[in-house]
Amino acid sequence: MPEQIPQSEYWNGEVGARWARMQAELDGVFAPLTAAFLDGLDLPPGGRVLDVGCGCGETALIAAGRVGPGGDVLGVDISQPMLERARERARAVPPGHAALSFLEADAQTHLFAPDRDVVLSRFGTMFFDDTAAAFANLAQALRPGGRLALLCWRGLPENPWVARAREAVLTVVPEPATPAPGGPGPFRFADIEGLEQILRRLGFADVATGRVDRMLTLGRDAADATRFAVTVGPVSGLLRDLDPPTRERAAAAVTASLPQTGPVRLAAGCWRVTARRPG
Repeated sequence: MPEQIPQSEYWNGEVGARWARMQAELDGVFAPLTAAFLDGLDLPPGGRVLDVGCGCGETALIAAGRVGPGGDVLGVDISQPMLERARERARAVPPGHAALSFLEADAQTHLFAPDRDVVLSRFGTMFFDDTAAAFANLAQALRPGGRLALLCWRGLPENPWVARAREAVLTVVPEPATPAPGGPGPFRFADIEGLEQILRRLGFADVATGRVDRMLTLGRDAADATRFAVTVGPVSGLLRDLDPPTRERAAAAVTASLPQTGPVRLAAGCWRVTARRPG
Protein backbone atom coordinates (compact mmCIF):
# COMPACT_ATOMS: atom_id res chain seq x y z
CA MET A 1 0.00 0.00 0.00
CA PRO A 2 1.44 3.36 -0.95
CA GLU A 3 2.77 4.96 2.21
CA GLN A 4 1.85 8.51 1.27
CA ILE A 5 -1.91 7.90 1.19
CA PRO A 6 -3.66 8.64 4.52
CA GLN A 7 -5.40 5.58 5.92
CA SER A 8 -8.85 7.20 5.92
CA GLU A 9 -8.50 8.21 2.28
CA TYR A 10 -7.18 4.78 1.32
CA TRP A 11 -10.00 2.78 2.95
CA ASN A 12 -12.75 5.18 1.88
CA GLY A 13 -11.67 5.21 -1.74
CA GLU A 14 -11.61 2.57 -4.42
CA VAL A 15 -9.86 0.04 -2.17
CA GLY A 16 -12.60 0.09 0.46
CA ALA A 17 -15.29 -0.21 -2.21
CA ARG A 18 -13.46 -3.15 -3.76
CA TRP A 19 -13.12 -4.95 -0.43
CA ALA A 20 -16.84 -4.40 0.22
CA ARG A 21 -17.73 -5.91 -3.16
CA MET A 22 -15.55 -8.94 -2.44
CA GLN A 23 -16.62 -9.37 1.20
CA ALA A 24 -17.91 -12.92 0.82
CA GLU A 25 -14.79 -14.05 -1.01
CA LEU A 26 -12.42 -12.40 1.48
CA ASP A 27 -14.21 -13.90 4.46
CA GLY A 28 -14.20 -17.29 2.78
CA VAL A 29 -10.44 -17.20 2.19
CA PHE A 30 -9.72 -16.06 5.76
CA ALA A 31 -12.30 -18.37 7.39
CA PRO A 32 -9.70 -20.83 8.80
CA LEU A 33 -7.84 -17.96 10.52
CA THR A 34 -11.05 -16.34 11.75
CA ALA A 35 -12.15 -19.62 13.32
CA ALA A 36 -8.77 -20.17 14.96
CA PHE A 37 -8.87 -16.66 16.38
CA LEU A 38 -12.43 -16.60 17.73
CA ASP A 39 -12.77 -20.22 18.85
CA GLY A 40 -10.25 -19.71 21.64
CA LEU A 41 -11.68 -16.46 23.02
CA ASP A 42 -14.54 -17.86 25.09
CA LEU A 43 -16.68 -14.76 24.61
CA PRO A 44 -18.90 -14.32 27.69
CA PRO A 45 -22.66 -14.84 27.33
CA GLY A 46 -24.34 -11.45 27.47
CA GLY A 47 -20.96 -9.76 27.15
CA ARG A 48 -20.08 -6.41 25.64
CA VAL A 49 -17.63 -6.62 22.73
CA LEU A 50 -15.80 -3.97 20.69
CA ASP A 51 -14.55 -5.10 17.26
CA VAL A 52 -11.77 -2.78 16.04
CA GLY A 53 -11.25 -2.48 12.29
CA CYS A 54 -14.38 -4.56 11.79
CA GLY A 55 -14.47 -4.02 8.03
CA CYS A 56 -17.50 -5.69 6.48
CA GLY A 57 -18.59 -7.13 9.81
CA GLU A 58 -17.60 -10.79 9.78
CA THR A 59 -16.06 -11.00 13.26
CA ALA A 60 -18.69 -8.69 14.76
CA LEU A 61 -21.47 -10.89 13.38
CA ILE A 62 -19.87 -14.05 14.75
CA ALA A 63 -19.30 -12.40 18.12
CA ALA A 64 -22.93 -11.28 18.27
CA GLY A 65 -24.04 -14.87 17.81
CA ARG A 66 -21.72 -16.13 20.51
CA VAL A 67 -22.48 -13.62 23.27
CA GLY A 68 -26.17 -13.96 22.47
CA PRO A 69 -29.20 -12.15 23.92
CA GLY A 70 -28.43 -9.46 26.42
CA GLY A 71 -25.02 -8.83 24.89
CA ASP A 72 -23.84 -5.88 22.86
CA VAL A 73 -21.35 -5.85 19.98
CA LEU A 74 -20.03 -2.63 18.47
CA GLY A 75 -17.97 -2.72 15.29
CA VAL A 76 -15.82 0.31 14.50
CA ASP A 77 -13.97 1.13 11.28
CA ILE A 78 -12.89 4.15 9.24
CA SER A 79 -14.15 2.71 5.93
CA GLN A 80 -17.66 3.86 5.01
CA PRO A 81 -17.99 1.40 2.07
CA MET A 82 -17.17 -1.57 4.27
CA LEU A 83 -19.41 -0.37 7.09
CA GLU A 84 -22.30 -0.05 4.65
CA ARG A 85 -21.79 -3.70 3.77
CA ALA A 86 -21.59 -4.62 7.47
CA ARG A 87 -24.88 -2.87 8.23
CA GLU A 88 -26.53 -4.56 5.27
CA ARG A 89 -25.45 -7.95 6.63
CA ALA A 90 -26.56 -7.06 10.16
CA ARG A 91 -30.13 -6.50 8.94
CA ALA A 92 -30.32 -10.22 8.18
CA VAL A 93 -29.16 -11.37 11.63
CA PRO A 94 -31.63 -13.90 13.10
CA PRO A 95 -33.13 -13.65 16.60
CA GLY A 96 -30.94 -14.79 19.46
CA HIS A 97 -27.96 -12.58 18.67
CA ALA A 98 -26.59 -9.74 20.75
CA ALA A 99 -27.45 -6.15 19.91
CA LEU A 100 -25.20 -5.26 16.98
CA SER A 101 -24.21 -1.82 15.73
CA PHE A 102 -21.48 -0.24 13.63
CA LEU A 103 -19.69 3.07 14.03
CA GLU A 104 -17.60 5.00 11.52
CA ALA A 105 -14.79 6.33 13.69
CA ASP A 106 -11.04 6.23 14.22
CA ALA A 107 -10.38 3.75 17.03
CA GLN A 108 -7.08 5.52 17.75
CA THR A 109 -8.83 8.60 19.11
CA HIS A 110 -12.56 7.92 19.53
CA LEU A 111 -13.75 8.30 23.13
CA PHE A 112 -15.24 4.89 24.00
CA ALA A 113 -17.25 4.20 27.13
CA PRO A 114 -15.13 2.08 29.53
CA ASP A 115 -17.58 -0.83 29.57
CA ARG A 116 -16.34 -3.51 27.19
CA ASP A 117 -15.63 -7.06 28.36
CA VAL A 118 -13.60 -7.81 25.23
CA VAL A 119 -11.86 -5.66 22.62
CA LEU A 120 -10.98 -7.80 19.63
CA SER A 121 -9.50 -7.19 16.21
CA ARG A 122 -8.88 -9.47 13.26
CA PHE A 123 -6.25 -7.76 11.06
CA GLY A 124 -7.41 -4.28 12.13
CA THR A 125 -4.59 -2.93 14.30
CA MET A 126 -1.59 -3.00 11.94
CA PHE A 127 -2.54 0.27 10.25
CA PHE A 128 -2.58 2.66 13.22
CA ASP A 129 -0.53 5.82 12.82
CA ASP A 130 0.74 5.54 16.40
CA THR A 131 0.55 2.06 17.92
CA ALA A 132 1.14 3.09 21.53
CA ALA A 133 -1.39 5.92 21.45
CA ALA A 134 -3.98 3.73 19.77
CA PHE A 135 -3.70 0.91 22.30
CA ALA A 136 -3.73 3.39 25.17
CA ASN A 137 -7.07 4.61 23.84
CA LEU A 138 -8.41 1.07 23.40
CA ALA A 139 -7.40 0.21 26.96
CA GLN A 140 -9.86 2.86 28.10
CA ALA A 141 -12.68 1.00 26.34
CA LEU A 142 -12.18 -2.04 28.59
CA ARG A 143 -13.76 -2.44 31.98
CA PRO A 144 -11.34 -3.50 34.74
CA GLY A 145 -10.51 -7.14 34.05
CA GLY A 146 -11.57 -6.83 30.41
CA ARG A 147 -9.63 -8.66 27.72
CA LEU A 148 -7.84 -7.62 24.55
CA ALA A 149 -7.44 -10.10 21.67
CA LEU A 150 -5.70 -9.46 18.34
CA LEU A 151 -4.91 -11.41 15.20
CA CYS A 152 -2.09 -10.02 13.05
CA TRP A 153 0.24 -11.35 10.37
CA ARG A 154 3.67 -12.79 11.03
CA GLY A 155 6.46 -12.03 8.56
CA LEU A 156 6.26 -12.26 4.79
CA PRO A 157 8.43 -15.43 4.60
CA GLU A 158 5.86 -17.17 6.83
CA ASN A 159 3.01 -16.16 4.52
CA PRO A 160 3.46 -17.84 1.15
CA TRP A 161 -0.10 -16.88 0.25
CA VAL A 162 1.32 -13.36 -0.19
CA ALA A 163 5.01 -14.03 -0.84
CA ARG A 164 4.44 -16.31 -3.85
CA ALA A 165 2.47 -13.70 -5.78
CA ARG A 166 4.75 -10.88 -4.67
CA GLU A 167 7.87 -12.65 -5.94
CA ALA A 168 6.16 -13.25 -9.28
CA VAL A 169 5.07 -9.61 -9.66
CA LEU A 170 8.61 -8.43 -8.88
CA THR A 171 9.89 -10.26 -11.95
CA VAL A 172 7.93 -7.67 -13.95
CA VAL A 173 8.06 -4.48 -11.86
CA PRO A 174 10.83 -2.98 -9.70
CA GLU A 175 10.81 -3.71 -6.00
CA PRO A 176 9.22 -0.80 -4.08
CA ALA A 177 11.09 1.22 -1.50
CA THR A 178 11.38 -0.45 1.88
CA PRO A 179 8.70 0.98 4.19
CA ALA A 180 9.74 2.79 7.34
CA PRO A 181 10.17 0.38 10.27
CA GLY A 182 7.07 0.26 12.41
CA GLY A 183 4.93 2.10 9.88
CA PRO A 184 1.38 1.11 8.97
CA GLY A 185 1.14 -2.04 6.89
CA PRO A 186 -0.01 -5.66 6.98
CA PHE A 187 3.28 -7.02 8.36
CA ARG A 188 3.89 -4.28 10.91
CA PHE A 189 3.85 -6.75 13.82
CA ALA A 190 5.95 -9.47 12.22
CA ASP A 191 8.39 -8.85 15.07
CA ILE A 192 5.79 -9.17 17.80
CA GLU A 193 8.12 -8.27 20.67
CA GLY A 194 7.65 -4.56 20.06
CA LEU A 195 3.87 -4.82 20.41
CA GLU A 196 4.21 -6.97 23.53
CA GLN A 197 6.44 -4.35 25.12
CA ILE A 198 3.97 -1.58 24.28
CA LEU A 199 1.09 -3.48 25.86
CA ARG A 200 3.08 -4.13 29.03
CA ARG A 201 4.15 -0.48 29.27
CA LEU A 202 0.51 0.51 29.02
CA GLY A 203 -0.27 -1.64 32.04
CA PHE A 204 -1.81 -4.67 30.37
CA ALA A 205 -1.37 -7.90 32.31
CA ASP A 206 -1.12 -11.52 31.15
CA VAL A 207 0.24 -10.53 27.73
CA ALA A 208 0.51 -13.75 25.73
CA THR A 209 1.32 -14.51 22.10
CA GLY A 210 0.66 -17.71 20.18
CA ARG A 211 1.24 -18.82 16.62
CA VAL A 212 -1.67 -19.53 14.27
CA ASP A 213 -0.84 -21.47 11.11
CA ARG A 214 -3.44 -22.42 8.53
CA MET A 215 -3.73 -23.24 4.85
CA LEU A 216 -5.79 -20.75 2.84
CA THR A 217 -7.68 -21.69 -0.31
CA LEU A 218 -7.13 -18.73 -2.62
CA GLY A 219 -9.13 -19.95 -5.59
CA ARG A 220 -10.58 -22.84 -7.56
CA ASP A 221 -7.54 -22.80 -9.84
CA ALA A 222 -4.49 -20.68 -10.67
CA ALA A 223 -6.48 -18.12 -12.66
CA ASP A 224 -9.00 -17.71 -9.85
CA ALA A 225 -6.25 -17.36 -7.23
CA THR A 226 -4.45 -14.80 -9.40
CA ARG A 227 -7.60 -12.69 -9.61
CA PHE A 228 -7.83 -12.71 -5.81
CA ALA A 229 -4.13 -11.87 -5.36
CA VAL A 230 -4.07 -8.93 -7.75
CA THR A 231 -7.46 -7.55 -6.69
CA VAL A 232 -7.48 -7.61 -2.87
CA GLY A 233 -4.28 -9.32 -1.75
CA PRO A 234 -1.38 -7.27 -0.35
CA VAL A 235 0.39 -7.35 -3.73
CA SER A 236 -2.49 -5.51 -5.41
CA GLY A 237 -0.85 -2.19 -4.46
CA LEU A 238 2.18 -3.07 -6.60
CA LEU A 239 -0.06 -3.16 -9.68
CA ARG A 240 -2.23 -0.15 -8.96
CA ASP A 241 -0.42 2.41 -11.14
CA LEU A 242 0.72 0.08 -13.91
CA ASP A 243 -0.43 0.43 -17.50
CA PRO A 244 -2.76 -2.37 -18.70
CA PRO A 245 -0.12 -4.34 -20.67
CA THR A 246 2.26 -4.38 -17.69
CA ARG A 247 -0.56 -5.37 -15.36
CA GLU A 248 -1.37 -8.26 -17.66
CA ARG A 249 2.25 -9.43 -17.69
CA ALA A 250 2.41 -9.22 -13.90
CA ALA A 251 -0.83 -11.19 -13.54
CA ALA A 252 0.45 -13.80 -15.98
CA ALA A 253 3.61 -14.16 -13.91
CA VAL A 254 1.50 -14.76 -10.81
CA THR A 255 -0.57 -17.40 -12.58
CA ALA A 256 2.56 -19.18 -13.77
CA SER A 257 3.95 -19.26 -10.23
CA LEU A 258 0.94 -21.09 -8.79
CA PRO A 259 -0.04 -24.78 -8.90
CA GLN A 260 -1.59 -25.45 -12.26
CA THR A 261 -4.11 -28.11 -11.26
CA GLY A 262 -6.85 -28.02 -8.67
CA PRO A 263 -7.58 -25.46 -5.95
CA VAL A 264 -4.69 -23.21 -4.91
CA ARG A 265 -3.92 -23.65 -1.21
CA LEU A 266 -1.01 -21.78 0.39
CA ALA A 267 0.17 -21.34 3.97
CA ALA A 268 -0.56 -18.35 6.19
CA GLY A 269 1.04 -17.50 9.53
CA CYS A 270 -0.37 -15.15 12.20
CA TRP A 271 0.16 -14.05 15.76
CA ARG A 272 -2.71 -14.33 18.22
CA VAL A 273 -2.11 -11.81 21.01
CA THR A 274 -4.15 -11.64 24.21
CA ALA A 275 -3.90 -9.39 27.27
CA ARG A 276 -6.00 -8.21 30.21
CA ARG A 277 -6.69 -4.83 31.73
CA PRO A 278 -5.96 -5.17 35.46
CA GLY A 279 -8.72 -4.69 37.95
